[in-house]
Amino acid sequence: MKEFMGRDFLLETETAQHLFHDYSEKMPLIDYHCHLNPKEIYEDRRFENISDVWFGGLQPDGTFYGDHYKWRLMRSNAVPEENITGRDDDFKRFYEFACTLEKCIGNPMYHWCNLELHRYFGITEALNHRNAREIYDKCNEMLKNDPNCSARGFIKASNVHYIGTTDDPIDSLEWHEKMAEDKTMPCIVRPSFRPDKAINITKAGFTDYLRKLAAAVGKDSLNSTQDVIDALVNRAEFFKAHGCVASDHGIDYMMFREGTMEESDAALKKILDGGQISVEEAEIFQTKIMQALGRAYHRLGIVMEIHYGAIRNGNEAMFEKEGADTGFDAIAPTNSQEALIRFMSSLYKEGALPKTVLFSLSGRDNELIDTALGLFQSDEVPGKIQHGPAWWFCDTKSGMEEQMKSLANLSVVGNFIGMLTDSRSFLSYPRHEYFRRIMCNVIGNWVENGEYPNDEEALKEMVEGISFKNAARYFGV
Repeated sequence: MKEFMGRDFLLETETAQHLFHDYSEKMPLIDYHCHLNPKEIYEDRRFENISDVWFGGLQPDGTFYGDHYKWRLMRSNAVPEENITGRDDDFKRFYEFACTLEKCIGNPMYHWCNLELHRYFGITEALNHRNAREIYDKCNEMLKNDPNCSARGFIKASNVHYIGTTDDPIDSLEWHEKMAEDKTMPCIVRPSFRPDKAINITKAGFTDYLRKLAAAVGKDSLNSTQDVIDALVNRAEFFKAHGCVASDHGIDYMMFREGTMEESDAALKKILDGGQISVEEAEIFQTKIMQALGRAYHRLGIVMEIHYGAIRNGNEAMFEKEGADTGFDAIAPTNSQEALIRFMSSLYKEGALPKTVLFSLSGRDNELIDTALGLFQSDEVPGKIQHGPAWWFCDTKSGMEEQMKSLANLSVVGNFIGMLTDSRSFLSYPRHEYFRRIMCNVIGNWVENGEYPNDEEALKEMVEGISFKNAARYFGV
C-alpha cells in the first residue's frame, strides 16, 4: 500500500516519478486566470484563522467571498447554511467541513485541501473530525505568528511567476498600478479584461452597468451598439497600458447571429427603454460586441479566453438570498460548436482572430473543441488556439486526464498551456501540483507502455513546456 499523499502521490510509474520530480515540480507557476483580489495582494492580507482563508463569508458590503467548492460539499452533507457562509462560529465551520471532507473519497477537494494543509502548514495527517481542533489551532497559530502566512507569503511559497486577476472594464486598476510600482512584489500581477456585464444584454443590471461604463469613458450615456463598442475598446486599451495580456468571457453559451448594426441598435434601444427582446435580437447585439472585441484583442495582443456552458444561479431562492458565485451553478449542455466555429471564422477571414483559449464546462465537449482548434491555427505561435485545462466541475483527476487525452488524440498536447487555479483563495496553488502530477502520470504511462519513446530530451521539453514554458511564451510573460 502506498503512503497517503506521499512523495510519489498519483505517480504510478518510475517514468512519471522522474518527469515530475526532476522537471515539472521545479518549474514556476503561471496562474493566467484566477479571481484573487488585487487589493488583498497589494496589501499582503493576513487572515483571522483557517476558516477565514478557506470559507470566507459575508463581507460588510453584503457580498460573499470564499470557496464555493467547499460550500457545495458542506450543503451536500446537510450542514446548516449559518455554518457554511456565516461567521458566528469559525471553528464550528471548520469542524463541519472536516466531518464532510473525510467522506469525500474520490473528490479532488479531498486532495486539494489536504495538500494545502501539507504544503503551507506542514500537516501531513489527513483532516478528519477527530483531529479538527488540533489542526485548526495549529493553522491559526501559524496564520497569527508566521510572517510567511499572508497573501504574498503564500504566493512566494508557491513559486508563482505570474498572476492574471479578473477585472471589470470599469475598474480603475489602482491596485495594479500600486503593484507595478512595488519592487517587493513576489511575482508579476496583471489585470485581465472581463466585459461580461456589457454583453449580457438580457440580464438584470445591464442598463445600470452601461451607465457606469459610460462614466468610465467620460460620457453621459451609451445609446448605440457603436457607443458600447467604443467604450469597451477604450477600456481594453486602458487595460493594455496596465500590462493586460488576457481577456475573459464567461458566457452561458457561444452565440453567433449575423445582423445589421441597425438591428443591433434596435435591440439595445428596446432594453434601454425598459422593454424586452427575443433571444435572436439579443444574439445580434452580442455577436457585434464579441466580434469588435475580438478585433481589438488581436490589435492589442490580448489573448481571448472564452468560458461557456454553465447554468448559473440555478437555485433561485438561494440566489436571491446569497447572490451570485455562492455555489448554485451547474453544467449546461449547449449547442455551441457551430456558433463558435462561425465566430472564429468571421474574425479569421478578416485576419483579426486573436490568440484564443476555449473552455467548456461540459467534458462532453472535449472532442468538439479539439477538432475546432485545428481549423484556425497559424504560425504566430505554436497552439494559437488552445483548449483550456479541465474547468470547474471538470478539474477532477479523471476530468484532467480526459481533457489531455482528447487534446493528444486530436491536436498537439506538447503545445498545451497547462493549468490555472480559477480560484478566489490564496491557498489554491497546490491545484497546479495536482495537475502536474496527473499530467506526468499520463505521459509516463504512455512511455512505459511503449506508446512514446523514452527520449529524455523530448520528454523534458514537453513536461517543462506544459508546466510553465508554453504559457510563458503564449502570454508573453
